[in-house]
This record gives sequence, structure tokens and C-alpha cells, in this order.
Amino acid sequence: MKIIIKNKSELPIYEQIEQQMKAQILEGKVSEDEQLPSIRQLARDLKISVITTTRVYNDLAEEGFIISVAGKGYFVAPKNNELLHERMLFEMEDGLQKAVTNGRNAGLSDDEIMQALKKFLEE
Repeated sequence: MKIIIKNKSELPIYEQIEQQMKAQILEGKVSEDEQLPSIRQLARDLKISVITTTRVYNDLAEEGFIISVAGKGYFVAPKNNELLHERMLFEMEDGLQKAVTNGRNAGLSDDEIMQALKKFLEE
């Protein structure tokens, strides 16, 4: 698993790690049941606090992306297609809501916002 932390990013470090791990899991770059680095190993590899990596793993486990196996570590959770579908639908709706709000704040009409969305769909 490859994680890149950008110090100049507006996102906190834990969110950068979470987003990258989620993306790699959803894209199949990390397969289900694959063991993840330990919390301490990930912290060492990324040169960050163990508290940060603990938060990342706890958040990912709570969201159903990874599971903890007592005495063995953390593993990528088996894919629950319905759960992943709902999560991705939520993220898409959230992104669209932000885009519409930004467009309206910029003074765009609904038609102009729709044209912008159509451009992205065509790409």
C-alpha cells in the first residue's frame, strides 16, 4: 500500500491517509483479506504519530473498510457491494451538493451548472 502525505494539503494527515487507503481498497489495488501494516509500522513508515495511525484504522474499521483480528492485526474487509454502493452514492451526492452550492455562489444559473456537469460526464 502506497501512501503519500502532502504537507501543504489543507486536509489533516489522518484524512489524507484515510482517503488514499479507501481509494486503494475500492479500486482493488489492495485485495480483500490482505493484511495491512500494523499501526506502529505504518506510523514508522510514514514518520507520523501512532495516535494518527490509530485514528485512521479506527475510522476505517468503523466504516467497514477494514477489520481487526485479535492477535493478528488489521485486514481489508470482504467487499460488501451494497454497502460500498451506498457509501459511493453518498460521496457522489455530497460532491454534487458542494458543486451546486459553489456554482450558485459564483452566480451561475442552473442551466450553466448542468452544462458544466454534462462536460464532466462526456470526458
